[in-house]
Amino acid sequence: MKSIESREDVQLLVNTFYSKIRKDELLGPIFNSYISEDEWPQHLIKLTDFWETNLFGVPKFKGSPTQKHLRIDENLEYRIDAFHFGKWLQLWVETINELFIGDCVDKAIYMARKMATGQYLTLWKQKPEHKR
Repeated sequence: MKSIESREDVQLLVNTFYSKIRKDELLGPIFNSYISEDEWPQHLIKLTDFWETNLFGVPKFKGSPTQKHLRIDENLEYRIDAFHFGKWLQLWVETINELFIGDCVDKAIYMARKMATGQYLTLWKQKPEHKR
């Protein structure tokens, strides 16, 4: 195993991870209903840009994941919960530990935990019962 050192490494991580996500019985139906088969290649490039930006400081990613998550949660009648984010994080940690070692692994796991927590809290605050 090697450390995460390049865009190619990030791409391997992202592609492997989202292959698992797409097959997961909890997360797969959500992701696959919002990202069509022909949109996945471009989406994986965007996700690779996101992680390359966050891990290496390369300014490639542009977009608002939070706004997309908010719209999806609304469309799903606010049913995305902490369990979904926990499953996402479990698959991320599992995938990264299968493929890589080193300091960047710790950074990627820390960033994923921080992101999952932040996204979940943002969605939670926007749920109708919390907007009173």
